[in-house]
Amino acid sequence: MFDLLLFAAPGSWVHASLAGIIGLLIGSFLNVVIYRIPKMMQRESDNYVASESGIDLPHTDQFNLMLPRSACPNCHHQITALENIPVVSYLFIGGKCTGCKASISVRYPIVELLTGVLSGFMIWHFGTGLAGLSSVLFVWFLVAMSFIDADTQLLPDDLTYPLLWCGLLVNMNGTFTSLSNAVIGAAAGYLSLWSIYWIFKLATGKEGMGYGDFKLLAALGAWMGWAMLPVIVLLSSLVGALVGISMMIFANMSKNKPIPFGPYLAAAGLIALLWGKQLSQQYLGLLG
Repeated sequence: MFDLLLFAAPGSWVHASLAGIIGLLIGSFLNVVIYRIPKMMQRESDNYVASESGIDLPHTDQFNLMLPRSACPNCHHQITALENIPVVSYLFIGGKCTGCKASISVRYPIVELLTGVLSGFMIWHFGTGLAGLSSVLFVWFLVAMSFIDADTQLLPDDLTYPLLWCGLLVNMNGTFTSLSNAVIGAAAGYLSLWSIYWIFKLATGKEGMGYGDFKLLAALGAWMGWAMLPVIVLLSSLVGALVGISMMIFANMSKNKPIPFGPYLAAAGLIALLWGKQLSQQYLGLLG
């Protein structure tokens, strides 16, 4: 019975549904991660500057992923357990704070739903073995990083490095690729974007991307190996170009406004993990 629950084959809707429910709960936590990690980074930077300048630290209160309790930013009403049920609570309270009736961003249930759906799909696709369970963890990291990058144009080391190390550990027994391919993939992923960054900077005097993008591609290389990097870069570039052009046309966005590349890398990495080998074979077939 235990083996049946833990090692279900792909295509099990029961296990996928259970993973989806767990994903909804994790999505609620990811909303906290998305909101707080950039603020934690800023507070740490402020305190460091103050310490080096010999002045009082501006931030001395506890602020991490656990404390203080989540509260409305407008009236500081603390979120109760009943108000924190993924998606359901948002619908029940009409998308407004129960304290001051201020609107709550619809993005909170979107993150929860996205995390739940992707978690369930990964278990349906891979089953509940090591590949399936690790792919769910992969999704959680990508969701958090995508929204943080969209908000702040930052990809925190606190997320990119653990994702990279997890990829290497998962592939110690060849779950998605061999360990040697994973190590080369991590190095090649970082160095490829690092090289493009410096070529672009030397040619234009501008920075085309951030170091977080190098680290994210390195992490994706650690998960899927060096051979999958061209597919990931091509997919992310195509999606990024389409979205960027669409935003300039339909949202009147300036062409000089920076566009975060992390979400496109994350989307391409997810597609590559699921269907990368088939895409590579079709691409090589077209070339042949």
